[in-house]
Amino acid sequence: MRTVNVNMALRTRAGKSGTVILQVPGKGVTETKQVLYAGKNGVRNGAVNGAVLNGTANGHCTPVCNGHAVEQLDEIKHEKETKPLSEQGPHEKVPILKVIITIFNYLILTVCGYVKEYLWKFHILKSPGACESRKLKDFVPLFQDFDSFYIRNIYRKLKDLFEQPICGVPGAQMDVMERLSPDWNWTYILTGRVLKTINLGSYNYLGFAETSGPRHDMVEKVTTFYGNGVCSSRQELGNTDKSEELERLTARFLGTEDAMTFSMGFATNALNIPALVTEGCLVISDKLNHSSLVLGIRLSGASVKVFEHNDTVDLERVLRDAISSGQPRTHKPWKKILIVVEGIYSMEGSIVRLPEMIALKKKYKFYLYLDEAHSIGALGPRGRGVLDFYGIDPKEVDILMGTFTKSFGACGGYIGGSRALVDHIRRHSHSVAYGTSCPAPIVQQVISTMTAIMGEDGTNTGQNRIKQLAWNTRYMRQRLREMRFTVIGHDQSPVIPVLMYMPTSVGAFSRLCRERGLSTVSVGFPATNLLEARIRICLSAAHTKEMLDKALEIMSEVGDLVRAKEAGMPCSPPLTEEELQELVWC
Repeated sequence: MRTVNVNMALRTRAGKSGTVILQVPGKGVTETKQVLYAGKNGVRNGAVNGAVLNGTANGHCTPVCNGHAVEQLDEIKHEKETKPLSEQGPHEKVPILKVIITIFNYLILTVCGYVKEYLWKFHILKSPGACESRKLKDFVPLFQDFDSFYIRNIYRKLKDLFEQPICGVPGAQMDVMERLSPDWNWTYILTGRVLKTINLGSYNYLGFAETSGPRHDMVEKVTTFYGNGVCSSRQELGNTDKSEELERLTARFLGTEDAMTFSMGFATNALNIPALVTEGCLVISDKLNHSSLVLGIRLSGASVKVFEHNDTVDLERVLRDAISSGQPRTHKPWKKILIVVEGIYSMEGSIVRLPEMIALKKKYKFYLYLDEAHSIGALGPRGRGVLDFYGIDPKEVDILMGTFTKSFGACGGYIGGSRALVDHIRRHSHSVAYGTSCPAPIVQQVISTMTAIMGEDGTNTGQNRIKQLAWNTRYMRQRLREMRFTVIGHDQSPVIPVLMYMPTSVGAFSRLCRERGLSTVSVGFPATNLLEARIRICLSAAHTKEMLDKALEIMSEVGDLVRAKEAGMPCSPPLTEEELQELVWC
């Protein structure tokens, strides 16, 4: 790819078959070039999508961005073939019929809810739920009215889909305790029956949540020596040699100068972001960032701006506006600007466009905070997250955050970066000062799994699981699309959201799948957009092809019953036998 200089005073004209006619400076002639990209309002991907002066495709386009157009050369085909990130799976517009029915569903639930609320208020009906004492009737309500109303009358109808008790390891298959509700999900009664189901809901990406094998034996040995708890914070008497060993290993795994570990993944974000930014700083956050990031940003006291999900064009717009306007009221320059993004977004299945973010970082000189809770272990040929996936030097990202709760089969989190950064967090983080240190058995579980992923345990277990997860992801996404389910997210993401749109469809789908031996996760408003309720699938390297085929068979049958197989976008061609046999990172 090379850049063709286009004088802003010269005119560009759209030609046929994705070409643009340019007057190239220095040659004095008009040439026809195949153009891949020509600015914001010009030619993009060989077609005219921008403003055209006379309103027709044969007229003169507006000047190309920065006086440059990018000419398509033969290398573009090679670049496309080797580009690691697929285009994001087609996120279809919600069908108008689904919009009408979904809004009607919520309207009926709300109206019926208010009717019942008045019947309860005047004691015509007895409320089966907990109520505040009548002695407090003159007090301001302790809870927000609509929040409690939503939980009592809308969320409760789907409550049986959540907090489902299990009685075994959450591996590729798991045991679910059956429960019944005699009062429409106000209370539950365990029947004593255990359902064995295929588990498509847990974040057990590499299958290290297990009860046997060498890692389990190591954890058992450490438990015997260290015990089950620490009973102190890292700053007092909870700094074990195992914790320091894990931090050295984590820094080496990430490729950073140093790392700090914590006993809770959520708190790693919520309690450490306030140690990095304060009042007078600006945080620019992705619209769909996790609630732990949102809470940490709010606690910091920094100003916040939001950009559209994974949209670097909108991010640059927000950056330009923020830099030009400065701090509110005083208009002084910001003390620092921090961009906060995730590696894999757990509700969308999308992967951050990190190379573009880093290009903006170099241009505007801001700090970048990358949350790899779902991507560490699950992405990249070596399982080292989104940086490994793109082949980016870890030094390009200022703050690397991740958790041990998913690919590592344990709990806790980490922050990696420069030694100066980690030293600052050790001194200023509330999580370090007040959080109890992680128990040695859990630390050993992380050490054992991380060593396996790095291949330092003398086996190929880690590498084989990384490849198996990649194959499972590719296979599952392809088959779901062939069945006409609406699947979103990037093709390499093991988080697979399947849109159902209506909350009633989500409830029916999940219940019918469970009856047939399949456990999934249901997600709806307010965790998602009101019109985009969905089933979320999380794949594991522990899933065999036979398990996935059985799960697909159940989903296909239930999808027909609830009419969830209505995707309007065309799917890619079926996988060939050769592709099905390959276990390669795709």
